[in-house]
Amino acid sequence: MPANLQGGAGINPHATQTLAPVDLPLVADRPSRYVAPPSTSPRIGRVAIITLGCKLNQADSESIARQFTQRGVQVIDRPAIADAYVINTCSVTHVADRKARRMVRLARRLSPNAPIVLTGCYLQTAPADIARELGADIAIHTRDKASIADRIGVVRRMRAVEQPTALRTRAFVKVQEGCNDVCAFCIVPKTRGREVSEPIERVVREVQAREREGVQEVVLTGTQLGAYGRDAGTAPADVIAAVLAETSVPRIRFSSLQPQDITPALLGLWDDPRLCRHFHLALQSGSDATLRRMRRRYDVAQYRDAAQRIRAHTGDGVAITTDVIVGFPGETDVEFEESIAFCLEMGFAQMHVFPYSKRSGTVAARLPDQVPHDVKHARMQRMLAVAPESRRAFLDQFAGRVMPVLWERSRGDANGAPAWDGLTDNYIRVTARSHRELRNQLTVARLVTVNADGGFEGEAL
Repeated sequence: MPANLQGGAGINPHATQTLAPVDLPLVADRPSRYVAPPSTSPRIGRVAIITLGCKLNQADSESIARQFTQRGVQVIDRPAIADAYVINTCSVTHVADRKARRMVRLARRLSPNAPIVLTGCYLQTAPADIARELGADIAIHTRDKASIADRIGVVRRMRAVEQPTALRTRAFVKVQEGCNDVCAFCIVPKTRGREVSEPIERVVREVQAREREGVQEVVLTGTQLGAYGRDAGTAPADVIAAVLAETSVPRIRFSSLQPQDITPALLGLWDDPRLCRHFHLALQSGSDATLRRMRRRYDVAQYRDAAQRIRAHTGDGVAITTDVIVGFPGETDVEFEESIAFCLEMGFAQMHVFPYSKRSGTVAARLPDQVPHDVKHARMQRMLAVAPESRRAFLDQFAGRVMPVLWERSRGDANGAPAWDGLTDNYIRVTARSHRELRNQLTVARLVTVNADGGFEGEAL
């Protein structure tokens, strides 16, 4: 479940845990595990940084990656044989927890003697000794991520490589972290802490740095983007306006918001075509009764009004994507039907659908009338059926259009022409075959046919 699942958990936000960096002792039954080599040894040459979860985690991982690439170290972003691993975890749902455990075990199988660093939100919700149980060597809180490269001795031991892996075509820049809200289902305040906004000047410098690296799109991200500036007397519109005024990166994406965040001042900034026509507007439920139990700060009418104002100002091509939870405690058949009907009405460009996941330490975990698993599963299947229907209706309006695409990566093709993947500004993934080198290029393409992956087969022009 992405970080766009905005809102807070039903906990005391002042009681946020802080996990100090701690080296874990080697497990006795694995004496051959990681042992620091002498300072002159060039044993470690490649680091795998594996990111689970949200855009905020991706921003953190990119920051960690720069620690290594600035030291001449190769970085990969997938599970593969490596000399060290950093696993940046998520903990919004139990499924995310399982992925974290699976990735640690996979890294250990791939490279039994490599050091494994565990960081991210899972450390905040799991038992204190979970990293040791999983076989990780070092556990580091996200807020201490600046020390990760040093903690595995990369300054002394990592050798330079001739062609270190480049950073992504799209860069994630964190502008805000933490959440002061008290949404009943959410564990985020416990894992990310209270709201802290990055100073506007620092955000601008970060975007400028990514621009110098050749990045074509910057994604401004945070735990609760709409809360930007609450702690500093500013607002989301202020940081976006500064980035627009003081940088020239072709694309800026600022998408994860809630209905109450959609102000005239904010929408007015989308007159600048550099701002991507994509709003991730968290819904969670289309029933007012369920929203009240969730402790959301809007109702269905407010959500509808926000969506209408976005479309009226930005145009029909704008993508509104969302998150929906089914089976929240107390959700009746009537409430679920209301949620289904509202999602159909909204015509979302994309829906991320999740069954309610009970998280210890949240208000919802203690609510009565927990929805039985079989009922939750049946509702999940029905809501999942709405998502592709809504997606297809959104995509159909673009068939035959020519739109700018930022090409990200390529893969081989049986006929010898690479198949390039990229994104439009309104978050449509396009695949096109071309012998041209398109990576990190912003070019136009004709969107030809909708494919099975929920994107378009296109033609690079």
